[in-house]
Amino acid sequence: VPRRISYYELVKATNGFSESNLLGKGGFGSVYQGILSSGEMVAIKVLDLTLEATSRSFDAKCIAMRNLQHRNLVQVISSCSNDDFKSLVMEFMSNGSVEKWLYSENYCLDFLQRLNIMINVASALEYLHHGSSIPVVHCDLKPSNVLLDEDMVAHVSDFGISKLLDEGQSKTHTQTLATIGYVSPGYFSTPNSKASFGPTFFSFKFSF
Repeated sequence: VPRRISYYELVKATNGFSESNLLGKGGFGSVYQGILSSGEMVAIKVLDLTLEATSRSFDAKCIAMRNLQHRNLVQVISSCSNDDFKSLVMEFMSNGSVEKWLYSENYCLDFLQRLNIMINVASALEYLHHGSSIPVVHCDLKPSNVLLDEDMVAHVSDFGISKLLDEGQSKTHTQTLATIGYVSPGYFSTPNSKASFGPTFFSFKFSF
Protein backbone atom coordinates (compact mmCIF):
# COMPACT_ATOMS: atom_id res chain seq x y z
CA VAL A 1 0.00 0.00 0.00
CA PRO A 2 1.52 3.36 -0.98
CA ARG A 3 2.35 5.67 1.89
CA ARG A 4 0.20 8.72 2.46
CA ILE A 5 1.70 12.13 1.87
CA SER A 6 0.28 15.06 3.79
CA TYR A 7 -1.41 18.02 2.15
CA TYR A 8 1.18 20.34 3.70
CA GLU A 9 4.04 18.38 2.13
CA LEU A 10 2.38 18.74 -1.27
CA VAL A 11 1.88 22.47 -0.73
CA LYS A 12 5.59 22.81 0.01
CA ALA A 13 6.56 20.55 -2.91
CA THR A 14 4.64 22.70 -5.41
CA ASN A 15 5.30 26.14 -3.88
CA GLY A 16 1.66 26.44 -2.96
CA PHE A 17 0.43 24.87 -6.22
CA SER A 18 1.88 27.79 -8.13
CA GLU A 19 1.17 28.40 -11.80
CA SER A 20 4.86 27.95 -12.55
CA ASN A 21 4.56 24.31 -11.47
CA LEU A 22 1.36 23.62 -13.42
CA LEU A 23 1.90 20.90 -16.02
CA GLY A 24 -1.61 20.85 -17.43
CA LYS A 25 -5.34 20.64 -16.84
CA GLY A 26 -7.75 17.86 -17.72
CA GLY A 27 -11.35 16.83 -17.27
CA PHE A 28 -10.83 15.72 -13.69
CA GLY A 29 -8.40 18.34 -12.40
CA SER A 30 -4.94 19.86 -12.65
CA VAL A 31 -1.47 18.31 -12.65
CA TYR A 32 1.52 19.96 -10.96
CA GLN A 33 5.16 19.04 -10.77
CA GLY A 34 6.74 19.05 -7.35
CA ILE A 35 9.76 17.99 -5.35
CA LEU A 36 9.10 15.92 -2.22
CA SER A 37 11.12 16.26 0.97
CA SER A 38 13.09 13.21 -0.18
CA GLY A 39 14.22 15.16 -3.25
CA GLU A 40 12.12 13.06 -5.64
CA MET A 41 10.46 14.86 -8.55
CA VAL A 42 6.81 13.87 -8.87
CA ALA A 43 3.61 14.74 -10.71
CA ILE A 44 0.66 15.61 -8.48
CA LYS A 45 -2.84 15.29 -9.91
CA VAL A 46 -5.28 17.43 -7.90
CA LEU A 47 -8.88 16.42 -8.51
CA ASP A 48 -11.62 18.96 -9.08
CA LEU A 49 -13.96 18.56 -6.09
CA THR A 50 -16.76 20.45 -7.85
CA LEU A 51 -17.34 17.46 -10.12
CA GLU A 52 -20.18 15.19 -9.06
CA ALA A 53 -18.18 12.01 -9.55
CA THR A 54 -14.91 13.16 -7.98
CA SER A 55 -15.12 10.85 -4.97
CA ARG A 56 -15.83 7.81 -7.13
CA SER A 57 -13.11 8.90 -9.53
CA PHE A 58 -10.56 9.19 -6.75
CA ASP A 59 -11.40 5.79 -5.31
CA ALA A 60 -11.24 4.21 -8.76
CA LYS A 61 -7.86 5.81 -9.45
CA CYS A 62 -6.41 4.60 -6.15
CA ILE A 63 -7.66 1.05 -6.64
CA ALA A 64 -6.50 0.87 -10.25
CA MET A 65 -3.08 2.42 -9.78
CA ARG A 66 -2.33 0.44 -6.63
CA ASN A 67 -2.97 -2.85 -8.39
CA LEU A 68 -1.47 -2.12 -11.79
CA GLN A 69 2.27 -2.57 -12.24
CA HIS A 70 3.75 -2.39 -15.74
CA ARG A 71 6.75 -0.65 -17.28
CA ASN A 72 4.48 1.21 -19.72
CA LEU A 73 2.02 2.58 -17.17
CA VAL A 74 2.53 5.72 -15.09
CA GLN A 75 2.97 4.42 -11.55
CA VAL A 76 1.32 5.87 -8.46
CA ILE A 77 3.64 6.76 -5.59
CA SER A 78 1.09 7.89 -3.03
CA SER A 79 -2.20 9.69 -2.49
CA CYS A 80 -3.53 12.48 -0.34
CA SER A 81 -7.17 12.80 0.66
CA ASN A 82 -9.29 14.81 3.05
CA ASP A 83 -12.72 16.45 2.94
CA ASP A 84 -11.47 19.42 0.91
CA PHE A 85 -8.64 17.94 -1.14
CA LYS A 86 -7.91 14.79 -3.14
CA SER A 87 -4.79 14.07 -5.15
CA LEU A 88 -2.65 11.34 -6.62
CA VAL A 89 1.15 11.53 -6.45
CA MET A 90 2.70 9.86 -9.49
CA GLU A 91 6.09 9.35 -11.06
CA PHE A 92 7.26 12.32 -13.10
CA MET A 93 7.67 11.91 -16.86
CA SER A 94 10.41 14.35 -17.85
CA ASN A 95 9.72 14.41 -21.60
CA GLY A 96 6.04 15.26 -21.30
CA SER A 97 3.20 14.03 -23.48
CA VAL A 98 3.34 12.48 -26.92
CA GLU A 99 0.90 15.19 -28.03
CA LYS A 100 3.62 17.80 -27.45
CA TRP A 101 6.08 15.83 -29.56
CA LEU A 102 3.61 15.28 -32.39
CA TYR A 103 2.16 18.76 -32.77
CA SER A 104 4.78 21.24 -31.58
CA GLU A 105 7.21 22.87 -33.99
CA ASN A 106 9.94 22.63 -31.35
CA TYR A 107 9.82 18.83 -31.00
CA CYS A 108 10.10 15.95 -33.43
CA LEU A 109 9.81 12.17 -33.31
CA ASP A 110 11.56 10.06 -35.92
CA PHE A 111 10.00 6.91 -37.37
CA LEU A 112 11.74 4.50 -34.98
CA GLN A 113 10.71 6.54 -31.93
CA ARG A 114 7.09 6.56 -33.12
CA LEU A 115 7.17 2.82 -33.70
CA ASN A 116 8.62 2.15 -30.24
CA ILE A 117 6.01 4.38 -28.59
CA MET A 118 3.18 2.54 -30.35
CA ILE A 119 4.66 -0.78 -29.23
CA ASN A 120 4.88 0.57 -25.66
CA VAL A 121 1.23 1.65 -25.73
CA ALA A 122 0.09 -1.66 -27.21
CA SER A 123 2.01 -3.50 -24.49
CA ALA A 124 0.30 -1.41 -21.81
CA LEU A 125 -3.15 -2.12 -23.29
CA GLU A 126 -2.42 -5.83 -23.48
CA TYR A 127 -1.55 -5.80 -19.79
CA LEU A 128 -4.60 -3.73 -18.83
CA HIS A 129 -6.97 -6.03 -20.70
CA HIS A 130 -5.43 -9.42 -20.01
CA GLY A 131 -2.49 -9.22 -17.60
CA SER A 132 -3.89 -7.50 -14.52
CA SER A 133 -6.02 -9.07 -11.81
CA ILE A 134 -8.70 -6.42 -12.43
CA PRO A 135 -9.25 -5.87 -16.18
CA VAL A 136 -9.23 -2.16 -17.01
CA VAL A 137 -10.45 -0.35 -20.12
CA HIS A 138 -8.89 3.09 -20.43
CA CYS A 139 -11.67 4.67 -22.55
CA ASP A 140 -9.76 7.88 -23.34
CA LEU A 141 -6.50 6.77 -24.90
CA LYS A 142 -5.01 9.68 -26.87
CA PRO A 143 -1.60 11.32 -27.41
CA SER A 144 -1.98 13.68 -24.43
CA ASN A 145 -2.50 10.66 -22.14
CA VAL A 146 0.72 8.98 -23.27
CA LEU A 147 3.77 10.34 -21.42
CA LEU A 148 7.47 9.92 -22.14
CA ASP A 149 10.21 9.34 -19.58
CA GLU A 150 13.83 10.46 -19.85
CA ASP A 151 14.62 7.50 -22.13
CA MET A 152 11.61 8.23 -24.41
CA VAL A 153 9.81 5.13 -23.16
CA ALA A 154 6.04 5.64 -23.33
CA HIS A 155 3.78 5.31 -20.28
CA VAL A 156 -0.02 5.34 -20.50
CA SER A 157 -1.57 7.71 -17.97
CA ASP A 158 -4.88 9.09 -16.69
CA PHE A 159 -7.30 6.44 -15.58
CA GLY A 160 -9.86 9.05 -14.53
CA ILE A 161 -12.55 7.70 -16.83
CA SER A 162 -11.48 4.09 -16.90
CA LYS A 163 -14.02 1.35 -16.50
CA LEU A 164 -12.92 -1.13 -13.87
CA LEU A 165 -14.27 -4.62 -14.32
CA ASP A 166 -14.60 -6.75 -11.20
CA GLU A 167 -14.23 -10.53 -11.11
CA GLY A 168 -17.84 -10.89 -12.24
CA GLN A 169 -17.14 -8.56 -15.16
CA SER A 170 -19.71 -6.01 -13.97
CA LYS A 171 -18.94 -2.46 -15.09
CA THR A 172 -18.04 0.26 -12.63
CA HIS A 173 -18.22 3.71 -14.20
CA THR A 174 -16.61 6.95 -13.26
CA GLN A 175 -17.76 10.15 -14.90
CA THR A 176 -18.08 10.11 -18.68
CA LEU A 177 -15.42 12.53 -19.89
CA ALA A 178 -14.06 10.69 -22.89
CA THR A 179 -12.56 12.72 -25.70
CA ILE A 180 -14.59 12.82 -28.90
CA GLY A 181 -12.56 11.29 -31.73
CA TYR A 182 -10.67 8.94 -29.41
CA VAL A 183 -13.37 7.32 -27.25
CA SER A 184 -14.20 3.72 -28.09
CA PRO A 185 -17.44 3.39 -30.10
CA GLY A 186 -18.52 0.79 -27.54
CA TYR A 187 -17.93 3.04 -24.54
CA PHE A 188 -21.58 2.98 -23.55
CA SER A 189 -21.99 -0.75 -24.18
CA THR A 190 -18.97 -3.04 -24.43
CA PRO A 191 -15.81 -1.12 -23.46
CA ASN A 192 -12.75 -1.52 -25.66
CA SER A 193 -9.50 0.44 -25.44
CA LYS A 194 -8.36 -1.08 -28.73
CA ALA A 195 -10.83 1.13 -30.59
CA SER A 196 -9.15 4.20 -29.09
CA PHE A 197 -5.76 2.84 -30.18
CA GLY A 198 -6.83 3.27 -33.83
CA PRO A 199 -7.18 7.08 -33.79
CA THR A 200 -4.04 7.31 -31.66
CA PHE A 201 -2.14 5.24 -34.23
CA PHE A 202 -3.55 7.50 -36.97
CA SER A 203 -2.10 10.53 -35.14
CA PHE A 204 1.35 8.93 -35.17
CA LYS A 205 1.19 8.00 -38.84
CA PHE A 206 -0.01 11.28 -40.29
CA SER A 207 1.59 13.96 -38.10
CA PHE A 208 5.05 14.07 -39.66
